[in-house]
Amino acid sequence: MLKIYYISLILLSGIILCQDPPDPPDAVTKVGTSAANWLKIESGTRGIAMGGSQVASGRGLSGSYFNPASIAFIDNSEVYFSKSNYFAGITHNTLGYARKLTPTDYVGIHLFYLDSGLMDVTTVPSPDGTGETFNVLDLSLRMIYGKQLTDRLRMGGSIKYIHEKILHTVHMQSFVFDLGSNFQTGVLGLILGMSVSNFGPDVQFQGEGLVTEEEDSPTNFDQKITEKFSVPLVFRLGIQKYLIGVDENSINRLTVSADAINPIDYTVYGGLGAEYSWRDIAFIRGGTKLFHDTAGLSLGGGLKWSMFAVDYAYVNYGILEETHQFGISLEF
Repeated sequence: MLKIYYISLILLSGIILCQDPPDPPDAVTKVGTSAANWLKIESGTRGIAMGGSQVASGRGLSGSYFNPASIAFIDNSEVYFSKSNYFAGITHNTLGYARKLTPTDYVGIHLFYLDSGLMDVTTVPSPDGTGETFNVLDLSLRMIYGKQLTDRLRMGGSIKYIHEKILHTVHMQSFVFDLGSNFQTGVLGLILGMSVSNFGPDVQFQGEGLVTEEEDSPTNFDQKITEKFSVPLVFRLGIQKYLIGVDENSINRLTVSADAINPIDYTVYGGLGAEYSWRDIAFIRGGTKLFHDTAGLSLGGGLKWSMFAVDYAYVNYGILEETHQFGISLEF
């Protein structure tokens, strides 16, 4: 029954990825309907270089953003750090640690931190700026658990504390959850992955920055708390296949992967990626997004020697220019 279930999901993934692009009116109907959209910013250098197609091909902490079951592939312990120069002066960093507790149990911790950079404060009387500046800080801290149920099936989940602060006076915080799986189907060498990210309650912003002066108020001030907004729930379904080589001992290995991605506040889009590996030392990667309004071609590579690995990813966002991410991992 389990095999039939996963085969059906593979077919569903192909149907989704092969569908026609959405009409422009349909593509924007859900945009801006959720809060904490920074939760959808991809992290993990290898996955970014492969067009974000990592729900089935993700391995270790680098792939845990796409699928928490990815940590169930580490051999013993791993430390991972990445730094990304996003567009518009935005930067975000990640830091994580995971270890194998038993032959089938894995735990990890993962920190994501984003800084918008300084922006000018504008008001109705001063639309060109008041001379003051502010920034937006976003943070998520995840506790991850992975389980190898069989030699072909791995599951994972995480609880994630999220926090957003604007101008040091407005903030939002909550907890959300991720769940994922990775399954070697035994059919044509395909590996299937799926995940649900950011499942949790609605959130709202509050703080002194939302207090406004009101003449009709008994205290001359009106305390405002925003209405509640949903967080960006994201469903991913993907496949991976080794076209050349089947394990890390292969001199040459070529991996291809494809994901269907369905956010609650956007239309379905896809990611395609490929990775060539020589002796599990040198890596060349490429990919692209399908039916996405900004993200396009992605490229990258990496070097691995003994316990250390260094990776780089480039993404072209069209009118938003390009982004660069660097990652370093240590396995011991």
